[in-house]
Amino acid sequence: MSLQQLKRRFTSYNKKKEDWVSIRKAYQFALKAHEGQKRVSGDSFITHPLGVACILSELELDLVTILTGLLHDVLEDTTISFEEIEEEFGEEVAVLVDGVTKLSRMEFRSKEEHQAETWRKMFVAMARDIRVLLVKLADRTHNMRTLRYLSSSKQKEIARETLEIYAPLAHRLGISKIKWELEDLAFRYLNPDAYYNLVDKLAKKRREREDFIAQVITILQKKLNETGLKADISGRPKHIYSIYHKMKEQGKDFTEIYDLTAVRIIMKNVRDCYASLGVVHTLWRPIPGQFNDYIAMPKPNMYQSLHTTVVCAKNELLEVQIRTREMHRTAEYGIAAHWKYKEKVKDDKEFEEKLSWLRQLLEWQQDLKDAHEFMELLKIDLFSDEVFVFTPKGDVIDLPKGSVPLDFAYRIHTDIGRQCTGAKVNGRIVPLDYQLKTGDILEIITSKQGTPSRDWLNIVKSSQAKSKIRAWFKRERREENISKGKETLERDIRRLQLEPHLFLRDQLLEDVGKKYNLLSADDVYAAVGYGGVSSKQIITRLRDEYGRIFGEERELPTIEVKPWKGAARASQGVKVQGVDNLLVRFSKCCNPLPGDEIIGFVTRGRGVSIHRADCPNVASLKGPKERFLEVRWEAEGDFSFPVEIEVVAMERPNLLADVMYALSESKVNITAVNGRTTKDKLVIVNLTFVIKDLEQLEHIMDKIRRIKDVYSVGRRSGAGSAS
Repeated sequence: MSLQQLKRRFTSYNKKKEDWVSIRKAYQFALKAHEGQKRVSGDSFITHPLGVACILSELELDLVTILTGLLHDVLEDTTISFEEIEEEFGEEVAVLVDGVTKLSRMEFRSKEEHQAETWRKMFVAMARDIRVLLVKLADRTHNMRTLRYLSSSKQKEIARETLEIYAPLAHRLGISKIKWELEDLAFRYLNPDAYYNLVDKLAKKRREREDFIAQVITILQKKLNETGLKADISGRPKHIYSIYHKMKEQGKDFTEIYDLTAVRIIMKNVRDCYASLGVVHTLWRPIPGQFNDYIAMPKPNMYQSLHTTVVCAKNELLEVQIRTREMHRTAEYGIAAHWKYKEKVKDDKEFEEKLSWLRQLLEWQQDLKDAHEFMELLKIDLFSDEVFVFTPKGDVIDLPKGSVPLDFAYRIHTDIGRQCTGAKVNGRIVPLDYQLKTGDILEIITSKQGTPSRDWLNIVKSSQAKSKIRAWFKRERREENISKGKETLERDIRRLQLEPHLFLRDQLLEDVGKKYNLLSADDVYAAVGYGGVSSKQIITRLRDEYGRIFGEERELPTIEVKPWKGAARASQGVKVQGVDNLLVRFSKCCNPLPGDEIIGFVTRGRGVSIHRADCPNVASLKGPKERFLEVRWEAEGDFSFPVEIEVVAMERPNLLADVMYALSESKVNITAVNGRTTKDKLVIVNLTFVIKDLEQLEHIMDKIRRIKDVYSVGRRSGAGSAS
């Protein structure tokens, strides 16, 4: 790329001399800022921002965007400040450059967290100005063109991110010109064997395909002329990745992909588009189910066209696309073709509607603290295939492929989602986990008494619905979430052989909570309880904060385990320190399990009674210190232990059957079941069964928590005496 190439492209659509002067000034500024810097290829660094600016000029973007393209790496890779860019080129350019800049100067715990936070900042900047993303796409496109200079592992890493994030974003914005290039380039580095194999097969059939398309164009042109329709007809290239994706998705071989040949018809107006469709269908037989009218029902990314597949001579399939010139421009350049800044239109409602998905994204991503979850939901919600369904009034709603009626209900309104009790699809009642199909007409059945169920989180597909459901539980079940979160943190801290009371201090929790926009210790507990942030993340930051306050050189306090004196035998899975041949029994007041902290108490005539260290009855045990013994779990041996849990749920048919099924799946021996119903229509079920350790218990309780209408599951202490 050269400055002259940029000038030719920019001045082809912008004749203002003063604008070109500004671009030349930005080029000189970037050249000086990046002086001495080289790319991995050995080229001067300025070739990259220049290449990005050229790609943006191909999209015919405005002056500010081109300036941003030239300056987009200045904040990140040089000593130039935001204020200097603002002084030289104005606040608008400086804000855009800052929006594009990666968060490379911040410290993150993982690459995934770095990536997630970068995208968060990007989306906030995009909400203010979508040009941030257009520059970022151009930046990635130029980097992909020069990817060959990097190591193989780096190539694959960047190519995978491109295929998973950048290409789908280009699709969301309707910029197929960039989307196709990114997909093909990423495919080449991720699966070179498959890529070059397809390239070779396409090359062998190229002459045959070109001859066929030439014949089709001649026949079509003649017929359209006879009917008085003027059209530009051309062959439409099939992109390599789209062929590969189709083969993989449909499980077909290359020889079974019949629509490798396609033509595009560009008409003067919409009326002529439909007229030419009629001509195509009179010439060749259309295939049922292979016609799509994206003119009457445009895609969310503004794409409009008529698509049909017909059978030509020798049973050759031909895909035909028909659109106007304006539609074709939109198909190639997407949102850039409707760029409001070119016309200086500041209040373009139609333009804003096209970006409604971005506002929705910002809405749900604010509640997601976990980097892994954020990235996964980003890929699912924005970049999965879509289904188009209808409201009873005929309005079109687009949802991610795999969505269910609950996704539809929450898209219409939060209250409709919250109160949803059923759904009708095409007039028939369907279950809430029914997967929607394009063309379905939905009617949501609601009840004022309806409330969300936790298992909805496992059913819904869209991140908007997930965030609304989580928000409800966060608000309505705060006390329960606080209790559950505290219990989870204490347990996980003990597993690390650390002292919970030293780490779960209000000040430490508040300091850690600030990093997740949580203002108090209870907010942190609640967030862990409802799954807004993981226990592992909080404990990692608590340990760091503890080290910062008390000094890195200070060893973290651990639960003291004193050395064992002499040999002792294992009895029922427990070793007693310094004492042999004693009868061991487990206290029924707390039912200790392997994994619990335990303490031994010498009883009169009944051996050593084993209690959980946190058992309330331990404090009431009386006697000399010698009667308290240190005990520990035996690591080896096939032992089993009784445990009782309490399940609290909303009364409904088959609830007990669902709970028992979850237990039977876990292959445990159930010894007792007792249940009752409260006046509030809550069911309380007490279950006693035999397990091996605490980890198995946690697994079973987690399975029961996921059952529909279950509010809480907790371990229950028995009513036995303390001795």
